[in-house]
Amino acid sequence: MGVIAGKVPMRVKLIAGFGAVAFGIKDSGFSFFLLIFYNQVLGMDAGLVSLALLIALLVDAVVDPIIGNLSDRTYTRWGRRLPWLYAAPVPLALMWVLLWSPPGGAAPSFGGLVGIAVGVRLLLSACEVPSISLVPEITADYDERTTLFRYRYLSGWVGGLVAMLLAYTVFMPGAEGLLARDGYHAFGMFGAVLMVISVIGSAAGLHGLVARLPDHRPPPFSLKGAFAEIVEAFSERAFLIFAAGGLAAYVAQGMTFSLTNYLNLFVWRLSETQLAVYPIVLFASVVLMFVIVGPMHRRLGKARSAAFSAVAAAVLGFVPYALLLAGVWPEPGSTASTASFFGFLVFANALGIISLVSATSMIAEIVEAFEERTHRRAEGSFYSGNWLIQKCATGAGIFLTGQIIALAGLATDARPGTVPQTVIVHLVLSYGGAALLLAVFSAWWLARFPISRAEHEARLERLAERRAHGPVDPLGEAVRADPDAHSIGI
Repeated sequence: MGVIAGKVPMRVKLIAGFGAVAFGIKDSGFSFFLLIFYNQVLGMDAGLVSLALLIALLVDAVVDPIIGNLSDRTYTRWGRRLPWLYAAPVPLALMWVLLWSPPGGAAPSFGGLVGIAVGVRLLLSACEVPSISLVPEITADYDERTTLFRYRYLSGWVGGLVAMLLAYTVFMPGAEGLLARDGYHAFGMFGAVLMVISVIGSAAGLHGLVARLPDHRPPPFSLKGAFAEIVEAFSERAFLIFAAGGLAAYVAQGMTFSLTNYLNLFVWRLSETQLAVYPIVLFASVVLMFVIVGPMHRRLGKARSAAFSAVAAAVLGFVPYALLLAGVWPEPGSTASTASFFGFLVFANALGIISLVSATSMIAEIVEAFEERTHRRAEGSFYSGNWLIQKCATGAGIFLTGQIIALAGLATDARPGTVPQTVIVHLVLSYGGAALLLAVFSAWWLARFPISRAEHEARLERLAERRAHGPVDPLGEAVRADPDAHSIGI
C-alpha cells in the first residue's frame, strides 16, 4: 500500500516530478541533438551513429532489469530507492559532459561512441528506475498515480525543453548554429549540472516520506535468482499486453524525436526565430496534456485513453506533411506555413504524451496484480521492464531514422533550401507511413489492457484484508521484518 492515503499533497507532487528533469534532459539530447551532432557536425556516417546508439540502448535495456531487481532488493533505513538516487547522479553528469565533448574534440571511434553512450544510459537508469518506482510506493490510488505521472512527464518535458530552448537561442543559435561545433560543450555542461540538482534534490525532498526500513528483508542477490524473478514478473499477462503496445509507441517516439531536427531544418525550413519558438510550442502541448489527461482517464479509463490518443496523435501529426506533398500547403519557411505546422503540432504532441502517460500509469496497477499473485512487490522490476521496452524500441526508432536518412540520400553537408525534392518526399513518406502503422499497432494492444479502475480498487481491498492478517512470504509462511537490520540486501 502507498505511504499516503487519499490526496497526495502538492509539495510531494512537485518534488516527485522534479526528479524526472534529468530524464527529460537526456531525452532531449539523445533524441533531438545527438544524431545531428555526430553526423552533421563531427562527420560520422548517420547509419553508423544510429547503429552505435542502438547498440548502447540494447546493452542498457538488458542491464535495466538487473538495476530494477537490485533496487527492489536494496534494504536500508533509507528505503529501497534513495541510496541509488544519491549515488548515481554525479557519475552520470561526468559521462554526459564527455558525450558532448569527445576526447580530442573530434569524432570518437565507433566503439568509443558506443562506450560513452552505454555509460550515460546505465547511470541514467540507476537514477530513473528507482525514482519512478517510488510512485506506486507513495500512493495506491488509481487517479493519484496518474497525477504523479502527470507531474513527472511535465517536469521531464520542461527539463528537456529548457535545454532545447537554450540550445536554439544560446548554445547553438539559428539553423546554422546546429551545424557548428561551438556550443555543444556548453549544452553538455548545463545538462550535467541540472541532472545532478534534479535527482538529488528530488530524493532529498522525499527523504522524510520514503526513508523507512522495507517491510521484508530480501534474500541475497544472485544473477540466477534475479533473472528468475524478472522472468516471473515479465510473464504477468497485463505486462505482456502493455509491452506489445508500448513497444510500437516507443519505436514511433524514437523515430519522431530523432528525425525532428532534420524535418525542421530541411522540410519546414524553420528560421532562427522559428526554431526558438519551437520549444515553446512543445511546452504548450505539454500543458494541454496536463489539463486533459485526468478528465480523459476519468471518462475513458487509462487503456482507452492510451489507444485513442496514439492513433489521433499520428493522424494529426501527419496532416501537415500530407498537405505539403499535395501542394496545398504554404511555402515552407513562411509565417503561414510555420504557424499552421505549430498549430497541428500542439494537439498531436499533446495526444502523443497522453498515450505514454496513460501507458506508464497502467504499469502501477500491474504491481498490485503481481503482489496478489506472488505476495511480493516488484516496482523496480516492472519499471525497469518498461525501460527495457522503451530503450530497445527507441533504439530501433533511432536506427530506423538513420536508415531513412541514409537511403534518402541526404548529404552530410546538406543545407536548408538546397535538398532535392525527391529526398524530401522520401523522408516524409517513409516517416509518415511508419508512424501511422506503429500507432495502429500500439492502440490495438493498449486497448486490451485487462486492469480497469474497478478491478484495481477491488484488488486493493483484497490486499488490505490480507495485510490485516499479517505479511506472508511467497511460500505462504508468516514473516516479520527485522527491526535491527539496516544493510543493503544485495
